[in-house]
Amino acid sequence: MTAHADREGRTPTQSSRRGGADSPGHRTGVWFIGARGSVATTATAGCAAVAAGLHPPTGMVTETPPFADSGLPPLTSLVFGGHDTLDCPLAKRAEALAEGGVLPYRLPTAVRAELDAADAEIRPGGPLPGDTRTDGELIAAFAADLTDFARRHELARTVVINVSSTEPAPGPDDPRLPASSLYAAAALRAGCSYVDFTPSTGLRAPALADTVAVCGLPHAGRDGKTGQTLLRSVLAPMFLQRALPVRAWSGSNLLGGGDGAALADPGAAAAKNAGKERVLADTFGTAPEGEVHIDDVPAMGDWKTAWDHIAFDGFLGSRMVLQTIWQGCDSALAAPLVLDLARLLARSHEAGLSGPRPELGFYFKDPDGGTSAALAEQYATLLAFADRLRGVA
Repeated sequence: MTAHADREGRTPTQSSRRGGADSPGHRTGVWFIGARGSVATTATAGCAAVAAGLHPPTGMVTETPPFADSGLPPLTSLVFGGHDTLDCPLAKRAEALAEGGVLPYRLPTAVRAELDAADAEIRPGGPLPGDTRTDGELIAAFAADLTDFARRHELARTVVINVSSTEPAPGPDDPRLPASSLYAAAALRAGCSYVDFTPSTGLRAPALADTVAVCGLPHAGRDGKTGQTLLRSVLAPMFLQRALPVRAWSGSNLLGGGDGAALADPGAAAAKNAGKERVLADTFGTAPEGEVHIDDVPAMGDWKTAWDHIAFDGFLGSRMVLQTIWQGCDSALAAPLVLDLARLLARSHEAGLSGPRPELGFYFKDPDGGTSAALAEQYATLLAFADRLRGVA
């Protein structure tokens, strides 16, 4: 979709059925956990570029015609901030991504003001080694950052999105909440919707169950569906619907960057693979034989290659194989999706919807409610949700 300016010089993403949607009191906060990482940097720079008409909104489902007049906050109304344990300025991070071919070469310069504004809103995350604060103290500090952000920018609401590195699943006897759950608890305390775009624990910590149940806030999913699993959610139903038994489904991921380093940890890799396996199990009733192997290849930077080998039976037991190769950049695939989710959760909050939003399962390996498989069915559900939002004042 190409961005054309209207008579007032605004692109479609800058227009809204609600007048003054980018004025104080009508702005929407987007608070990234991992705000200086590749995904958050790409999303922040990309939002600025699309809002200014410098690039089309490729990959943003919410910018397609079915979502017109659904009351989603315009991109110009989004205000970015976040938590991170790194101190590299966003502008420098964007320059590094441009050198790696993730961002257009001149884009960091073109949106430098927006990157600097977002960078000024990034607060120290944690817990870092040596931090003696309790879980309660950390949650209170993170929630205070969110409340201050909303107050200073006169935000109508804020959506917190975890795009940090995958953490290992906590053990049953761990005395502390994992970092993702500290941030999730802080989001709820500050009255913010929460999205976990990673496989980390987040809102799923048992200690948060009661708080999540009574918070009155919409939340959505865990672990974004961007590449290999997106393809699986299309192919697996095809085999099922054509009565072609799948005997084995194996895969391999080669990736670098921060994700590659994080997933070199066996615990983090196990958390990641659980979502990939769920798509197949949800489709077939049980996961077929085979595993996904994840290899850290630092030289690949922010790029990834995913390979799948599918062994299946044809008529009269003939043995057949389908192989797929997906090569792409995870941050470029994820960035438009997290912008979609920020807008959809903000609109859900405005519409008075609360609790898990299974309508957003289209975006997740492990959705909050519903199934993780059958992308076409999930898309139909998402379009019906857009209609529902359109009908809410």
